[in-house]
Amino acid sequence: MHFYVYTNIMQMCEMNDANGTGEDMGMIRSNRRRHAADGDVLVLCMLLRSLFLFLFTIHHAAPDTPFQNIFDDISFLFLYGNRTSRIPDTTVFRKEYDFIVIGAGSGGSAMANRLSENPNWNVLLLEVGTEENLMVNVPLTAGLTTATKFSWGYCSAPMKNACKGLENGVCYWPKGRGLGGTSLINFLLYGRGHKRDYDEWEQAGNYGWSYKDVVKYFEKAEQIKGRKPNPEGYVHIEQTSFETPMLRRFIAAGKAFGYEEIDPNAPVQLGFYKALATMKNGERCSASRAYLRPVANRPNLHISMKSWATKILINPELKTAYGVEFTKDKKRYQIKVTKEVILTAGAIASPQLLMLSGVGPKDHLEQLGIPVIQDLKVGYNLQDHTTLSGLVFTVNKPVTIRERDMRRPEFILNYMINRKGPFTVPGGAEGIAFVKTNNSDLPSDYPDMELVLGTGAVNNDESGSLRHTFGMTKEFYSKTYGSARGQHAFGIAPVLMRPRSRGRLYLKSTNPYHWPHMEGSFFDHPKDMSTMIEGIKLAVRIAESESFAPYGAKLLGTPFYGCEKEPFRSDAYWKCCLQQVGASIQHQSGTCKMGPSSDPDAVVNPELQVYGIRNLRVVDASVMPFLPAAHTNGVVYMIGEKAADMVKKDWANNVDS
Repeated sequence: MHFYVYTNIMQMCEMNDANGTGEDMGMIRSNRRRHAADGDVLVLCMLLRSLFLFLFTIHHAAPDTPFQNIFDDISFLFLYGNRTSRIPDTTVFRKEYDFIVIGAGSGGSAMANRLSENPNWNVLLLEVGTEENLMVNVPLTAGLTTATKFSWGYCSAPMKNACKGLENGVCYWPKGRGLGGTSLINFLLYGRGHKRDYDEWEQAGNYGWSYKDVVKYFEKAEQIKGRKPNPEGYVHIEQTSFETPMLRRFIAAGKAFGYEEIDPNAPVQLGFYKALATMKNGERCSASRAYLRPVANRPNLHISMKSWATKILINPELKTAYGVEFTKDKKRYQIKVTKEVILTAGAIASPQLLMLSGVGPKDHLEQLGIPVIQDLKVGYNLQDHTTLSGLVFTVNKPVTIRERDMRRPEFILNYMINRKGPFTVPGGAEGIAFVKTNNSDLPSDYPDMELVLGTGAVNNDESGSLRHTFGMTKEFYSKTYGSARGQHAFGIAPVLMRPRSRGRLYLKSTNPYHWPHMEGSFFDHPKDMSTMIEGIKLAVRIAESESFAPYGAKLLGTPFYGCEKEPFRSDAYWKCCLQQVGASIQHQSGTCKMGPSSDPDAVVNPELQVYGIRNLRVVDASVMPFLPAAHTNGVVYMIGEKAADMVKKDWANNVDS
């Protein structure tokens, strides 16, 4: 069976090469979960094309399914002597727990770990997905995981100013499905944000959330390579030892534009630096690997996978959460809590579950026939960091990473044996810059744009994986990048830091297995559009600056398909590009807004307790009142650490604790 599976994977890889654009993957966008195995094959094609016979000869294991078996085999090879045991899946439940945590993402994993530190508390962690495998461990191939079973494959509603030219005219919003949540499928980039972000949270009435209050929780979570070991830190963070010449050119360009090379965790984020990532010795460090694996055998911590929470049980008269309803293995369970339900399902699923449970906008819930327990602005305030994917800057020397080069055995073996080389570059992102555009009206030390330097570019996406990750149609890809296939190139992605546009999420039906309706409203505020255009132009100026001149760097001269009628490089052209393929970097936040009782839009108070409902908290990206200038995964770790301390403090003097 092993040989049969390996051989067929190689045949599928050859089919991919034959059509050049991954045509056999063409249906992924329309039904990602159905084609999860196809997405997994893309990862294997890139990493292990040359090694399947080697794999077959050195390891055998009893199969669960053919694909799961091959992934287990390869995971063994890549861990090479450092394989960790699987997390036990709870199948027999207590009648009640002190805490039930819904969702094993970054916030939920941190909460489950920290609450179960108290041996007198019993904690149940519920997760719809399963445990990670090889697909999520290799940093360079991070983008491929969005086409696997580890992604929900969400899509937004159509927008008038974004994603119009992407597949089906919608934005793809991949959120993590598995132990670790979106930390399984993100691009691993880590940052704390700017001190002003948190000071402004506090100034908005969220006491205890200033920078001086939260920085200790960032530090508590972190285990940064090269610094003094942190006995409390679970989240391993490091920079890859690999660099292309592009990184130093990028940083030099920043200096020429008046910026300094800065510490990635400095309180003021304005400048350039080498990307920092959630990695441990060249492998992804997901929330599961960080917080759950080290404590999975605690007798007071039960972790239940393939468990879909369908309702938070709330007494409508007492307005008190007393349990959770969920399904597992086609069985329905209702488990009670003696202390709290902790909702950590993320910015999409957390508001969805609240509304299904009777907590949300009164008019909306009544339209669906859901009994209203508490009228709150759940699902509003949706924010996201947006970008223009696909800027390609060609060079005249072989100084970038191309997908075809990564198939060479020396790169694969170097990663397998040493955890070194280009496979350790997080999602292909080498450099980060926080900058200001001419359009900024923010404080002088605060960035309005982020620029992410890519070691390669989408023109060399031979497998079609990046095209599918970005949602580009086959026609767009071939007509925009066809002339540059195989040519060395790098990318710079401009990212809008402080969006003014606000979207909304609401229910399509009362069926808990149906996705909610997701309105992103990207670039609807004119300031967002104008700032993005200035950010794009700044990215182009940097890429074509004197720093990159030795490599003849220049913007690919082929206009984006669909925008050929606009003058190339004009503001009208860039606006068209944004409307056609402008998209998300998957930092959806704010849908259960934290705020003081005087804020009519607030869903949770500064203790993250749901207004009007006892024993119910939300601990994930949905509580952010506005987006920080950071990749949000690290921020959610901080929120989880802080929330765990708040829960411990609240119950410390309780006689039942």
